Amino acid sequence: MTADGWAGLRIATAGWTIPRAVAGQFPSQGATLTRYAARFDAVEINSTFYRGHRASTYARWAAATPEHFRFALKLPRAITHEARLVDAAAPIAAFRAETEPLEHKRGPLLVQLPPSLAFDPQVAARFFEELHKHWPGPAVCEPRHPSWFEPEADQLLSDHRIGRVAADPARHLEASSPGGWRGLAYWRLHGSPRMYFSAYDEARLLALAAELRAQAVPETWCVFDNTASGAAAGDALGLHGMIRD
Repeated sequence: MTADGWAGLRIATAGWTIPRAVAGQFPSQGATLTRYAARFDAVEINSTFYRGHRASTYARWAAATPEHFRFALKLPRAITHEARLVDAAAPIAAFRAETEPLEHKRGPLLVQLPPSLAFDPQVAARFFEELHKHWPGPAVCEPRHPSWFEPEADQLLSDHRIGRVAADPARHLEASSPGGWRGLAYWRLHGSPRMYFSAYDEARLLALAAELRAQAVPETWCVFDNTASGAAAGDALGLHGMIRD
């Protein structure tokens, strides 16, 4: 959902489930993705982390959404968690080919790293060089090992035009704010205190709205990933109302 008056800001959820509690705020007719896209202009796809999808699936998603809609895609775990960023050129190219049916609706690529993966400047530099050779659009990284929040790692991300995700709950103090390349700011709200379940109260959403307003970057994404209890859609709608007002 692009907030009125805030060009470049997309508020979305991970997946396009419409919980019963907020279903009245969406159209009642049509496929779920089409109904979702009537209120939000972006979505984060996490299923790509676990498995591939057919070209026809991506084509169907693209056809179900308006021209301005964008899909953020999570890089497969075979690259991030199994290969741990090593020898990534071929699988990145394959993932690009798989997602081509999305065409211009392909949004940022999300590179989420395992908590055990420490920052290695040589491995990281090689990986991000390969990423830019084989991936056409912007990318963000959600590291979780403490070493990724040191100045050297932040500078490497910036040099390679990779935004660092602002995550909640934050495993480290610096993880609560965007870092790396400042051409794209990306928030992932997982739910706090109980990850994936807890909804955010009004005070937290108001604070988040203030943070988003303060961003001086061309593009900002704010994705609610607290989907296990159905809180994400309500939080996203609430945040949009605060920013619009």
